[in-house]
Formats: sequence, structure tokens, C-alpha cells
Amino acid sequence: MGRAFEYRKARKFKRWGQMARVFTRIGKDITLAVKNGTADPATNSRLRAVLQNARAANMPKENIERAIKRATSKDQEDYKEMVYEGYGPHGIAILVESTTDNPTRTVANIRSYFNKAGGSLGTTGMLDFIFERKCIFKIKNTGLDLEELELELIDYGADEVFLDEESNLIMIYGEFTAFGALQQYLEENNFEIEEADFERIPHDVKSLTPEQAADIEKLIEKIEEDDDVQRVYHNMA
Repeated sequence: MGRAFEYRKARKFKRWGQMARVFTRIGKDITLAVKNGTADPATNSRLRAVLQNARAANMPKENIERAIKRATSKDQEDYKEMVYEGYGPHGIAILVESTTDNPTRTVANIRSYFNKAGGSLGTTGMLDFIFERKCIFKIKNTGLDLEELELELIDYGADEVFLDEESNLIMIYGEFTAFGALQQYLEENNFEIEEADFERIPHDVKSLTPEQAADIEKLIEKIEEDDDVQRVYHNMA
């Protein structure tokens, strides 16, 4: 089933925290999608994808409408997407995606988390050789022939299609730049998209002892508690 499948099965950390944090993250995604496009999902493909994620997370309709309204307000904070890369203890690579209205504050916080855990924050791009950015779509399983679907989607940039038995959803992984083409194909062919997003998949993972893994888990948990942090990736097995 491939590296992406194995990575998903092996991940020990949930990117989605408590419900309030999930809604906060999606709210920021909505803001960025609107700021970079329009407030109309019909003309903003990225906003359509974020709204699908909001529904999948059972985000209340009033929260969604409030986030869209806030994004079009002149008083809305000027959010920036920032990526921070470094090494935690025991040589584990950690990549942090954030959405912040104060990059100076955010980088100071992230550096503090790394330093206190015995790690170090590095420079942008230093982990490019470890992580590969992918787009991912989760669609409803209606008994499709997965081999035929994969052959069809290869032309649109997909490189892995499989059934996630736990969720009973069909997972479609593709190149980062293939997001638009895959989304358009799935929408035009009436596939029911449950979620659409981006992930960073490590080329290789590193095994640790339980005690060492606990150190990494503690650091990841601390980073994820930061309000500016959207996603955290690592290469621990």
C-alpha cells in the first residue's frame, strides 16, 4: 500500500487536539483561503476544500459563517503562514506549520520549546530532504474498483490510492502541485469528498526506545499547545 499508508498507520500523535483547537485551526484556514481568493466557495476551490474539512469535523454552521465574515473584515489580523524546522532530542526531525499575526512572537516560542527539550531550531528548508509535501483527498467508499480509479487519477497527479479500513474512506495521495487538478476531477465526477488537505510525509523514519519516544511526545505536545501552531510533523517511527 506504500509509504504514505504505512506512515499514517504508524503515527502516534494526533494533529487534531481538543474540539476547540480543531475549530480554531479550521477558522484560520478559512481566513487564509478567503484572503487569498474570494468569500464565495463556488469561485474559490481552496475555500471549498476547507469547508469540507469543517463539515467533516462537525464544525457548527454559525462558526463557519462567522469565520468567513471575519476574514472579509478590514479589522481582521494579517495572518502569515510560517514554517519552522529543527531537530528534537535523539535526532528526530520536526517540522512546524503555523499561522500567525506575529512571527516574532511565534518563532521565539517555538525556539524556546526546542531548546528546553534539548533540541534546536534550524533554518527554513533544512528538512526538505526528509519530508515530501503531498496533497491528500479522502472520499466516500462506494465500492469503487481502486485499481481502475488509481489508473484514472495518475493522469491528474495521484501517486497512491488505497482504502483506509479504519475510516472506510478511500485515500488519494498526490503531488503537492496536483491539488487543483485532483480536486477538479473529483468534483466534476461527483465523488463525495470528505476531507482535502496537505501532509508532509517523511522519506525515512527513526525508531526510538520508549523512554526516548516519551521525550519527543512531550515536545510535540508542548508545540501543539501553542495557539499559532496549525500542524506538526516528525520522522519518529
